Amino acid sequence: MSKKIFLSGVQPSGKPHIGNYFGAMKQFVELQKEHEGYVFIADYHALHSLRNAKEMSENIKSVLLDYLAIGLDPKKVTFFKQSDISEHTELAWIFDTITTMPYLMRAHAFKDAQAKNKEIDVGTFNYPVLMAADILLYSPDIVPVGADQKQHVEIARDIAEKFNNTYGQGSQTFKLPEPMILKDVAVVLGTDGRKMSKSYNNTIPLFAEYEEIKKCVMSIVTDSSGGIPQNVYAIHKLFRSEDELKKIYAEKSGKYKELKEMLIEDLEKFIAPLREKRKEFTKDIPGALEILKEGSEKAKKVAAQKMQEVREKIGVSIF
Repeated sequence: MSKKIFLSGVQPSGKPHIGNYFGAMKQFVELQKEHEGYVFIADYHALHSLRNAKEMSENIKSVLLDYLAIGLDPKKVTFFKQSDISEHTELAWIFDTITTMPYLMRAHAFKDAQAKNKEIDVGTFNYPVLMAADILLYSPDIVPVGADQKQHVEIARDIAEKFNNTYGQGSQTFKLPEPMILKDVAVVLGTDGRKMSKSYNNTIPLFAEYEEIKKCVMSIVTDSSGGIPQNVYAIHKLFRSEDELKKIYAEKSGKYKELKEMLIEDLEKFIAPLREKRKEFTKDIPGALEILKEGSEKAKKVAAQKMQEVREKIGVSIF
């Protein structure tokens, strides 16, 4: 019995933090144990916000090193770069011709941009269509997403159904993927008590050096309730069981400095092996890039085969 397939993409948007790890990255590593996986670097999607060629190149390499360091196994997961597979943008155009503007105007990203009175580029409006192409080319069974991204999978399903109905010819071209909502993943709080986010400047980098960890933890806002620094506790429970923490925090009630020092040591214990593994991959950038190249070549074969089927269905394949 063949393994089920999962697919996900990650934008090259700079250094990851522990919120990124516990919110998504960790799940990919877990899923690869029982599933066949496709994980791609969504560099074309990143063009919405990143328009610096040098920074884009460095960020792509950085994402590659990050995911290899956390344990993504190229033997189990096809890890590739979106821009290497021209079928993504080709299929997106075909989907454009069967997707209406009123339908896309319901997309959350478009409505958010509209509400903020932003000058909306076509790429932002069309974002869900390219994402549908990203997903459907590889016939995944599941797409792991946060609850706020569920709509993207729903749009992909709707577009797949419309294509299947329009060009079905008695067969289903695209499999309808299911969103895998990561229900057990709590929002990881940042050093200021808000959701950990680069835009809030409240993160703890996933590969931070010891002194950086120390600086981040010591900057955590000690919002206390019942003698417990809630923001410190919220981060600490990522690394220890709540039963263990409740006892420790009760014994050290009001001793915020000691509790922060304990969190620093627990973070260092968790981060150090990942940090060192990333440094090892950094010593051989050409080797790491070869992994990405091989993944792209493998993904290209799958995407090309699906696109040949699509071209035949729409009637443009005549030779």
